[in-house]
Amino acid sequence: MRSKESDWKRWFLQGLQDLEDARFNLSGGRYNVACFLAQQSAGKVLKSFLLKSGAEEIWGHSVLELCRDAQSFDKEFETIEREAGSLDKYYIPTRYPDALPGGIPSTAFDDEDARRAVELADKIAEFVKKKL
Repeated sequence: MRSKESDWKRWFLQGLQDLEDARFNLSGGRYNVACFLAQQSAGKVLKSFLLKSGAEEIWGHSVLELCRDAQSFDKEFETIEREAGSLDKYYIPTRYPDALPGGIPSTAFDDEDARRAVELADKIAEFVKKKL
């Protein structure tokens, strides 16, 4: 049986791997994928914090909501809430063509989008790492 200790570490480590994968996709010009993986990275590191803090249930994929949930354990998460929440816009439109008014995800996102998303995910990972 896995321990809660190993669960939060696994979530954190996968979040860091998603961030590395986002950087890799950014360098290869796969901007929509980089944006999506940045959003996933932030969500996973926030879930790791919640698991380590003893959260009973963790629901959803919204970085904003996970950040708000984290505030019940540490009010300092308020300081990153707004920026963190901006990653949520990369959850669906980066993957599904019918989530966009026109075009497809692979052409709708650019280098600037991906760089900003990766920077935000990195900031969140560093913030959470200090809390763990």
